[in-house]
Amino acid sequence: MALTSQLPDLAERLRTGFGLLGPRHQRHALSPEQLDTLALPIGDDGVVVGVDAEGQPAVMGINRPTPYDIVLIGGLWTAQVLALRAAATGARVAVETGRAPQWAQLVQAVGGGQSGMTVHDVGRVPPQGASAGGPVLVIRDCGMRPPRGRVASAPWQSVLTLLPYLSPVAPRLMRQARLVGVQRVSPDEATEIGRVVGLPRGEYESLPTLADGVTLWCTDRDRQYVMTQATDAETGLLGTARRMD
Repeated sequence: MALTSQLPDLAERLRTGFGLLGPRHQRHALSPEQLDTLALPIGDDGVVVGVDAEGQPAVMGINRPTPYDIVLIGGLWTAQVLALRAAATGARVAVETGRAPQWAQLVQAVGGGQSGMTVHDVGRVPPQGASAGGPVLVIRDCGMRPPRGRVASAPWQSVLTLLPYLSPVAPRLMRQARLVGVQRVSPDEATEIGRVVGLPRGEYESLPTLADGVTLWCTDRDRQYVMTQATDAETGLLGTARRMD
């Protein structure tokens, strides 16, 4: 009896395109206090480079429609973690280096060719053809005095220059960069970096005491200490965090 009484209404719903009646549930409602708890911990998209002092993810947006230069005064371990994570976001990674054997294991793990990671001799990086659909990160691991690169930063192509220590060319590179990362350095180097980047005394004096895996990332308007914590897979491939290689 109940089914017969519902048939006209059901036929009308099918004719007008509303479809079959689905299950009915109570509406989900949140109070204003509960709504605040739904905030996401990441405020930008990009590569998660570690966690900040509050334990929140620190994100580096390397895939940009404008040229983006990064200088890292630090260890190979951190640069390689960044390379792995950039590749995981879909970016192609081109490494310019004079120590190709140290990168061989990463190339094998990520995969070479146009969709993974490639290694090139210093001064031999070909044009990468970066685009919005195929962003590129060029990592220049060329020692203390890297020559001027043939492939510069461009739309959708960021360039990260790795310097093991402060060198005579470092101040120029830091002034040109949009982002500067500094790991543990000597007190004299820390003083010079503080002068070039404009760090308060307390911050540049802390640089000689930074633990392995900790980087002070600096822009024109902001500074943030970040601890890079390797995943199990990254540790298996690269070992534990270290400043020296």
